[in-house]
Amino acid sequence: MKRVKSGGGWPAIQYVWQKACQAGPLRLYRAMRSRNTCKSCALGMGGQKGGMVNEAGQFPQVCIKSLQAMAGDLQGAIPAEFWSRHAVASLQSQTSHSLEHSGRLVQPVLLRPGATHFQPVTWTEAFDRIIAKLRAIPPLETFWYFSGRSSNEASFLLQLFARLYGSNHVNNVSYYCHQASGAGLTSVTGSGTATLTLDDLQHADVIFIIGGNPASNHPRLMHVLMHTRQRGGQVVVINPVIETGLVNFSAPNKLRSLLFGTEVASLYLQPDIGGDLALLTGIAKRIDEIGASDEAFLNDHCNGWPVLRAQLRRLSWPELCARSGVAQEQIHRAAQVYAAGRKVVFAWTMGITHHQHGVENVQAIANLALMRGMVGRPHAGLLPIRGHSNVQGMGSIGVTPKLKDAIVERLESQWGFSLPTAPGLDTLACLEAAQNGRMRAALCLGGNLYGASPDAAFTRDALAQLDLLVYLSTKLNTGHVRGLAQETLILPVLARDEEPQPTTQESMFNYVRLSDGGPARHTGPRSEVQVIATLAAGVLRDAKQPLDWQAMANTGRIREAIAAAIPGFEKMATIDATREEFHLEGRLFRTPRFATADGRAQLHVHDLPPPRGGEGTLRLMTVRSEGQFNTVVYEEHDLYRGVAGRDVILLHPEDMRKYRIEANQRVTVRSLTGSLAGIRVIPFESIKAGNALMYYPEANELVSRDIDPQSHTPAYKNVLITLDLTL
Repeated sequence: MKRVKSGGGWPAIQYVWQKACQAGPLRLYRAMRSRNTCKSCALGMGGQKGGMVNEAGQFPQVCIKSLQAMAGDLQGAIPAEFWSRHAVASLQSQTSHSLEHSGRLVQPVLLRPGATHFQPVTWTEAFDRIIAKLRAIPPLETFWYFSGRSSNEASFLLQLFARLYGSNHVNNVSYYCHQASGAGLTSVTGSGTATLTLDDLQHADVIFIIGGNPASNHPRLMHVLMHTRQRGGQVVVINPVIETGLVNFSAPNKLRSLLFGTEVASLYLQPDIGGDLALLTGIAKRIDEIGASDEAFLNDHCNGWPVLRAQLRRLSWPELCARSGVAQEQIHRAAQVYAAGRKVVFAWTMGITHHQHGVENVQAIANLALMRGMVGRPHAGLLPIRGHSNVQGMGSIGVTPKLKDAIVERLESQWGFSLPTAPGLDTLACLEAAQNGRMRAALCLGGNLYGASPDAAFTRDALAQLDLLVYLSTKLNTGHVRGLAQETLILPVLARDEEPQPTTQESMFNYVRLSDGGPARHTGPRSEVQVIATLAAGVLRDAKQPLDWQAMANTGRIREAIAAAIPGFEKMATIDATREEFHLEGRLFRTPRFATADGRAQLHVHDLPPPRGGEGTLRLMTVRSEGQFNTVVYEEHDLYRGVAGRDVILLHPEDMRKYRIEANQRVTVRSLTGSLAGIRVIPFESIKAGNALMYYPEANELVSRDIDPQSHTPAYKNVLITLDLTL
């Protein structure tokens, strides 16, 4: 497959037109313009100013990811005969792409113990089976998993149901993505989210993009980066792979950019996989060497500067360059760009968090920002670029194993609730407990728990130990057919823009947006809030602390509860009347007064991770393709990398010569966790020798359950592999 030379551009226009023709151009446009937030990333689009409008009120704001998500929801219904025609074994052989394009789920389906086919059932039977099971199972033997696409209202209601039922095993997909960002930032500023607004980002004169590929995963961010360059600013990219869209991007809505492309990266650094901490520390060392640090800011507003400075001066350049895989000259250039910036933003994605030292990576980024006073001032700061459209909101309203003390106090004092005190487990720990026979039931609000989890063989086995597994979903995914319990139920729910009542979401800029919902496209799916309220009413009907769960099916009532229970969400109580979207208080640092106990930011000192690998091994990182969002595969080709198919490994030609491998040769890829046979080798000069790429989630068979000890995030990056040429 031919690799394009620029991101966006005419191929993007052609693709959008194809999607529009599939869904109906006018139908798709009307859906995109509805007053609902985007269903894809948390960059923030849609809401009360209308669809295709960002938080700054700019129009048109749209990207391929949002169109793909909307086109998926505009599909026709899966016919009833689909379930009798396709055995589970047949569905298990299908790809994520084919399952996604099977159509919309419109009726509950049940896989009974020992059955070979899912069977459609009525909503009444589905509810009765779930309620009976949950009433018979000890609450501590259940866990509750949330994807990041659901609303604040559904998420708050479900986590409240779980806790009043008696389980703190409440967790979300953040443990598989940005939990390291939350833990790392909290240890620095006292708040686990971005420190700035979209407007701040648009005024920055230097932006660091670290460990991410927004051209494929957050395309609207590319407009900000291009605008930065056009204003004379600088964009520094740190990524083991030279990604096409981060080198040059053609904005379809700008004629000159469309025709000639726009340069994005002014400096591109390629560390070895796992070399980020050494590289970031090296940049900090150089900032100190050239006297570019803001000593007054560090002394007046930070703790730990003398210790960090001493460590930076102690580390040697040969060690930093060897551990990072980046030449000293390149590190010096990055420091010089940073030193010249007046308004600098550091942004990162899961290339930073998916490591056993992910929290330390985030802390090292924060160290860099604080060294020049780039936190606690306008138009500068720290920005974790989050994926799911409401994953940050879920964490804010209590979807976490341990509720914040302030939330517990409000729930117990204002409502008289008695909340469980047994410690809750994180996502991976819940699966490990299931494998060990200590979990009997699970409920998944959206997402693909199987597809998102490391060590796929382990995950299949863990879920198989459950008595009951319930999925609330809009479309089929690999988890529905491969992540099976003794009894599995799939409940069809409405998409965000089909909800009968308004809901809210939170962007990665701490901005709460209001979605109006809209008419249902199919008969059968139900509102997530309605489903949760019905289940809670049945399971907790004899509870000592009764709650009118049917009344709580009103999202306005839920927003009142959120406003009363969650600090910072007080404006939620009146948003129905005011329609006023708002930034959450206490997270945006415009002055150097932080949310820590003493109001000062905390610097951190780290030991560099030991070198990984050796003769005969490669460092592997799992990545998403251009035609993919999270675990959902919309297209099986990767336009920007020029790759057709997903059963591939991308190697530098130097490694291919070293291992005597030909292009398109099939190999077996092995790690200490598992192996994948029949993998096709693709020559790929854009990755450094000694490193390799494979697609997520297919490569999860190779990813271990090793975690960052501080955030419990699995290390999807820097997996040591070997290649076996004997199939």
